[in-house]
Amino acid sequence: MARMVVIYPTPENVEAFDRHYFEIHVPLAKKIAGLRKYEVSDGPIATPVGPSSIHRIGTLHFDDLAAIKKAFASPEGQAAATDRRLFAPDGSGVQMFLFDDRDV
Repeated sequence: MARMVVIYPTPENVEAFDRHYFEIHVPLAKKIAGLRKYEVSDGPIATPVGPSSIHRIGTLHFDDLAAIKKAFASPEGQAAATDRRLFAPDGSGVQMFLFDDRDV
């Protein structure tokens, strides 16, 4: 299994961000071929020492890293990537991590 984790800092307008994220971005991303599961954080995101500046974390599950690469090269993947830049531009502090995982 492989995952793509996207970490969004708290935006200036939380309501507008969430409206766009859940009404537009998530439906676009769920059309990406090869996506096995899409999870999002629910509620405040804390650290062991208290609150964080993170607003939302999205975790997308795929079969492997090759599937992620193929997915985001597709028209649906490109549409989701373009849309992400609308509500969370590259300079906004969004972080993305792609990795294979294993049970231990």
